[in-house]
Amino acid sequence: MSYQAIVIGAGLSGAVMAERMASQLGWKVLVLEQRDHIGGNCFDEYDEHGVLIHRYGPHLFHTDKREVWDYLSQFTAWRPYEHRVLSRIDGQLVPIPFNLTSIERCFPAEKAAAMIEALQARFGEGARVPIMALRQEAEPLLAELAQFIYERAFVNYTSKQWGVSPEQVSPEVTARVPVVVNRDDRYFIDPWQAVPEQGYTAMFERMLANPLIEVRLSTPMGSHVFLDWQQKRILLDGVPFAGPLVYTGMLDQLIPEDHYGLPYRSLRFEHCHLPQAEFQPVTTVNYPNEEAYTRITEFKHLTGQQHPGTSIVYEYPCAYAPGQGLEPYYPLFTDAAKQNYQACRDELAQFPQLIALGRLAEYRYFDMDDALSNALNHFAKQAATLWVRMP
Repeated sequence: MSYQAIVIGAGLSGAVMAERMASQLGWKVLVLEQRDHIGGNCFDEYDEHGVLIHRYGPHLFHTDKREVWDYLSQFTAWRPYEHRVLSRIDGQLVPIPFNLTSIERCFPAEKAAAMIEALQARFGEGARVPIMALRQEAEPLLAELAQFIYERAFVNYTSKQWGVSPEQVSPEVTARVPVVVNRDDRYFIDPWQAVPEQGYTAMFERMLANPLIEVRLSTPMGSHVFLDWQQKRILLDGVPFAGPLVYTGMLDQLIPEDHYGLPYRSLRFEHCHLPQAEFQPVTTVNYPNEEAYTRITEFKHLTGQQHPGTSIVYEYPCAYAPGQGLEPYYPLFTDAAKQNYQACRDELAQFPQLIALGRLAEYRYFDMDDALSNALNHFAKQAATLWVRMP
């Protein structure tokens, strides 16, 4: 069978590109996925006890982009779900992001009221203030509040998650942890928040169901696709391939030399099942301080499944190293890493057919909807320019 495009990876970015090329251009698309399942890190499955779990930790779909919501709605019905997170601080559970309710739970009533008044006067009702910005405030009550949140809810959690101090973490990451000047305890405020009614895997199956798409699981790229650096061409099973190659993996793995290594953080998941109806009051509880794990997720809150038992997962952040059986999750945005990434892009410019797409290949911290929007935009751009000239 001849193909007009190759996609490496059947996660969000790869699935969108394969679906668009097949449905909009009528192309035959070969998708190679090195794991034994589609869906990337969104993959969900029923565990041995019959509970629907997310193998790679909780994935909550939320977006403010109507076009992304409409696109995915072609492949799934939705279960409305607004994510709420509690954090164990000084022996009690408080809402995260830190909000006015959190302040009232952590401070005596009089001081809490004064802090709330100071926050509202300085930032206004409903403001979402990054914790690192709040730490710059000179007003004594705000400075005290900022230091409390930083020490109790932020610094240790961030250090566990990233393996470095918060000051070394990219501002685009720390800005995701605001202090909210109201009582809205939702983790996200986007207008569309839900999970696929039948799960993420079922949604991906529908995305990739086009008969023009062939998916090969447990199939690393190198088993069929080769970059010929001498003649600057892409080979599919030893034969020159003229179509686009959409690559969603780690970019440094395409470079023959090993001096462009890109650092990542990883996660180790410890899944377990309990013979009780409920383990905790919300889907996710953060443990920012003493524990080695950062959070515990209980999936039944998320899926709405009725089951006499419950399944939970502990998340343990760790360093990523190839060959350890772990997945790369979060790029580490150091100056050296950014330089190495650009060096990889410069090297791979010798293969104009190659499109680096997604969280790993673009070395970016993507929310799910951003990854989808990015893939849709890439498709629209390529379809309108280069690909229209292909036979």
